[in-house]
Amino acid sequence: MKKKLLSLIVCAALVFSLAGCNKDQTAATTAGSASESTDAGKETDAAGSVPETDKPSAPDAGETATFTVGFDQEFPPMGFVGDDGKYIGFDLELAEEVANRLGKTFVPQPINWGSKDMELNAGTIDCIWNGFTMTGREEDYTWSDPYMNNRQVVVVRSDSDIASFDDLAGKIVEVQTDSSAEAALAEMPELTGTFSMLQTTPDYNAAFMDLEMGAVDAIAIDVVVASYQIEQRGDGFKMLDGELASEKYGIGFKLGNEALRDQVQAALEEMAADGTVAAISEKWFGSDITTIGK
Repeated sequence: MKKKLLSLIVCAALVFSLAGCNKDQTAATTAGSASESTDAGKETDAAGSVPETDKPSAPDAGETATFTVGFDQEFPPMGFVGDDGKYIGFDLELAEEVANRLGKTFVPQPINWGSKDMELNAGTIDCIWNGFTMTGREEDYTWSDPYMNNRQVVVVRSDSDIASFDDLAGKIVEVQTDSSAEAALAEMPELTGTFSMLQTTPDYNAAFMDLEMGAVDAIAIDVVVASYQIEQRGDGFKMLDGELASEKYGIGFKLGNEALRDQVQAALEEMAADGTVAAISEKWFGSDITTIGK
């Protein structure tokens, strides 16, 4: 009886042992098949890793499917919100045509002007294109060639007794935050020192409202924007003779992004040669005031 019991125990042990071996062999075969399937079609080096030449690389900055332009939506006529709620403006129309010629989807991206560098460096936008002054920022961005000349001027109400820069003494002058006009005034302490106050505002639409209500006495502003605002708002404002500074407008790309800059520049030059740039300028300003190819 004891011998029979011992024989049964030995047989059972042999069965379980054989089952375990078959399970281990099946797992090893499955793992090997999965490995072969994963690496199918790829060459490997001696260490069994995929060579660098077979690894996907990040797309070049100039090869993205979209062209995202950062702009201040309160900066007519360069970029702003139209009556239909869509983003329009001279710069945006130029940028959209460039995108079309490059085979990219145009994305107008409104930004807080004071945060433009953060947006550009984070890759949220591809460029800053919105009456963007090159002067004083030459080393901060990779620039297109200048496409328009500009001046910084002073606007007052038509009924104001302010007739010259000297008459600004004791007056409140307003300027957009981080604008070229603000930078120009920073270089003119002999003038700003005579003001009663130099204050900033987020955008020039608000500045014109402040001027109209008498909350401020004058606005320092780009002449291109001033001319458009005055034309749209009627005869209630006038520009003083003279200028605070002269400058050039360009398109600012992230420092080092020559690839995209070169593509955009080539498209702009093509547009200037076939008359597209002139037509867009005449639509917004009544004449061709651009400098591309001239």
